[in-house]
Order: sequence, then structure tokens, then C-alpha cells
Amino acid sequence: MLSITVNKTRCIGSGDCVESAPAVFQLDADAKSEVVNPTGAADSTIIAAARSCPVKAITVMDGDTQLFPLPKK
Repeated sequence: MLSITVNKTRCIGSGDCVESAPAVFQLDADAKSEVVNPTGAADSTIIAAARSCPVKAITVMDGDTQLFPLPKK
């Protein structure tokens, strides 16, 4: 199972992640993204939703491997 985190400080509430994966993300009372169901979509859909974030506020991990954003070498 993927581990998904949202940096609430960085999040601007664009809602792009909610549009891409509505079963996984929703906007909270402060209009910031939050993960409501980390298994609510296919892994590829979750990564696409993270990529859609204009401020890169979403991190997706698979165990110890960071899938998005890709770590700098």
C-alpha cells in the first residue's frame, strides 16, 4: 500500500488532486488537501494526482521508496 502525505503548509487548495482522485483526496475545512482513503484509486492514479499538484505538496511513498516527487540524486 502506498503512503501518501500532504504538506499542508505548501498546499494552496487548488483541488487538482481531488479532481484526479476524488476517492483518495478531499479538501478539508481550511480548503487544504487531505488523504481520506489511501487505497481509493490505482497507484498510477494516485501518482498522477500528486503530479497534478501545482505546488508539489503531495509525497507518495512505497515502503522506503519515494515515488513522487522523485528524490534528487
